[in-house]
Amino acid sequence: MFRIVPGRRPQLAAAIGTVAAALAAPLALAVPASATGAAPALGEYTVTALKFSVDTGERTCVVDADLYRPTGVDARHTAPAVITTNGFGGNKADGGTAGAAKAFAQRGYVGLAYSGLGFGKSGCLISLDDPRIDAKAASALVDFLAGKRAADDGTKADFVTRRGDDPKVGMIGGSYGGAIQLATAAVDKRVDALVPLITWNDLAYSLDPQSVQGTSVPGAYKWQWANGFFLMGEGQPLLAPSLDPSRINKLGCLHFVDQACDTIRLLNSGRYPAGRTDELLAYARSVSPVSYLKDVKAPTLLVQGQADTLFNLNEATATYETLRRQGTTAKMIWQSWGHSGGMTDPASGELNLGAGNLEESYVGQRVLAWFERYLRGEKKTDTGPQFAYYRDWTGDASTAYGTASRPPAPSDTYYLSGDGKLVDNRAKVARGSREYRNWLVPTSHSESSLAGIIGLPDPQPHDTRGTYLDWTTEPLTRATDVVGAPKATLKVVSPRTERVQNSSDHADKLVLFAKLYDIAPDGKKTLVHRLVAPVRVPDVTRPFTVTLPGIVHRYEKGHRIQFVIAASDDAYGGNRGVKPVTVTSAPEDTGTVQLPVVR
Repeated sequence: MFRIVPGRRPQLAAAIGTVAAALAAPLALAVPASATGAAPALGEYTVTALKFSVDTGERTCVVDADLYRPTGVDARHTAPAVITTNGFGGNKADGGTAGAAKAFAQRGYVGLAYSGLGFGKSGCLISLDDPRIDAKAASALVDFLAGKRAADDGTKADFVTRRGDDPKVGMIGGSYGGAIQLATAAVDKRVDALVPLITWNDLAYSLDPQSVQGTSVPGAYKWQWANGFFLMGEGQPLLAPSLDPSRINKLGCLHFVDQACDTIRLLNSGRYPAGRTDELLAYARSVSPVSYLKDVKAPTLLVQGQADTLFNLNEATATYETLRRQGTTAKMIWQSWGHSGGMTDPASGELNLGAGNLEESYVGQRVLAWFERYLRGEKKTDTGPQFAYYRDWTGDASTAYGTASRPPAPSDTYYLSGDGKLVDNRAKVARGSREYRNWLVPTSHSESSLAGIIGLPDPQPHDTRGTYLDWTTEPLTRATDVVGAPKATLKVVSPRTERVQNSSDHADKLVLFAKLYDIAPDGKKTLVHRLVAPVRVPDVTRPFTVTLPGIVHRYEKGHRIQFVIAASDDAYGGNRGVKPVTVTSAPEDTGTVQLPVVR
């Protein structure tokens, strides 16, 4: 892959046209497609194309939408409505977007599918689901469903169930179509129920992840994902030559708002100027649920994917915990698939919105119950357990999902021994020191972020000898099920980093990557869902705690658990210069790894 600097339009044009064309179609799908079982008897519906001129505060632009109206629904026989929109790079006709609107229309709901701002035939710049812009446009669609405004052709909706000017409206969608739900609910209290799938909590963490919590030091740039999406956004005007002029930016980027251009320019520069980094990453946070969840009161069913290196399980957990603390009704499901794949065999019972297998999938049943309860007002409807998680080792759709009251906290502690062992008792720790050092090029591989999307093979994860350290358990005496986010507490020695500890550029700080492997008896290593925890160490003179991405994984009996810290990863930005690192262990003072184990 390569890095892109905004503002160089002539040089970018050819690359954008080629890469965006390859990326747009697959990534536009908020849900993967697969065959499903037999569907129940479904109702008929009509589809009407509509356009809405909206004032977003920044620009006036047109929103392109399709209205899915069940047969028999009219002013005397009203029905609740479900709004859905596309993932990044997609439009209202995508399988997951149109599929969702169709599925709910067949089940008696009024469906409204629309193309997000800057995509499809909708106008305006791409503003990353900004509650001040994108949510304002979505709120105009709620006005339409409330009967307060007409579409541009004069069409009105007098057939949506409502109380006064407050219609019964829910929202569903994935990724980019997930965050917009939370943004809309934050600015429009008329939204009654949300089902965000595989979306973010904090874009600053998503694109520049720092796995040490509570620090202002930035993380390690997830450059492959970020530049892939940047190319998709910039490619929109080149792929559709008759675009609405409201979609063209005359300044730094072709198609994004200026703040988004400034953010990716900062990340691609490889510099993190102290004192300005927070300011420059503030935009990413301002368009993220982490900034406005306090205003979200609508009941929310969060669905996040285990196979997702873009928006990992920790993002949904952060949103879930915040909603629960403030008293907002919320439940959470960790399904199998996400942006990095993971769609299982249809017989496993996983949701596919594009195919509409709501009754045949566990998640689909939960979504139907959610809308039945909060849109139809059926108070006796059971909306399911507080937390559910897909287990790929059961082999039986009827038992694939485990449940709990909340994601488990770390429970089992292992200690880093000086001889490279990962031991379950501090007394077993051997004294010793080991060193690794980075090269000036990446020497570890976790994933090629866009490989599966553009049809390229992705090599197995690997690390280069001398550029990482590992600690490995003895073969397990019983199966160990890990459900949740592991944590590691570390202390490293890096004299070269100490010398630049107070540099005015955070890019001079030490970067490392923590991860967990599953080692089979035959020696085969598996990096669970290719997930890693990037760390820019805030202060190498002090211990620090790393929160790894959440996983749901069974380490089978006879397998070994291996904890690794690596000097680099080719999917992320890395160290500036060579920085040798030493890790010292002693029984009274050593690093630890904590796993959330379910028994």
